[in-house]
Amino acid sequence: MGKRRSSRELGLRFLYQIEFNQEDFDAQIEPFLERCLCQPEVREFMIELVRGVHRHLKDIDALIQKYSEHWTLDRMTLIDRNLLRLGVCEIVYLKNTPPKAAINEAVEIAKKYGSDESPDFINGILDKIYKEMPRPLVRPNVS
Repeated sequence: MGKRRSSRELGLRFLYQIEFNQEDFDAQIEPFLERCLCQPEVREFMIELVRGVHRHLKDIDALIQKYSEHWTLDRMTLIDRNLLRLGVCEIVYLKNTPPKAAINEAVEIAKKYGSDESPDFINGILDKIYKEMPRPLVRPNVS
């Protein structure tokens, strides 16, 4: 498995964890990473992803809600909701990931951690978001 995939999976696990304790986001990153022995590159990209999701959560959730027909965020599984958040963060806010690669990665991770319906659900929503983003895609850096 590549370093970026490892970062995304680690980010998914962290976002899953903080769903149950949303207090003091920053204080939870270090203890979480101390339990996960990972390479510095994996750690850095994971932190970039989860900080981006945290920083832009309201806007990310609004986009997901807009493009997820007949689904509210609270009806989505924790895995699907957080994979969508990671995918939207990469598509909209990270300059160093091609959007189609971000979508593909979210779908592949959904195959591993989600339900049988998760890959198609994730792909459909992220693809709609990507296709309706203004061109050229202007993506501010999350740093």
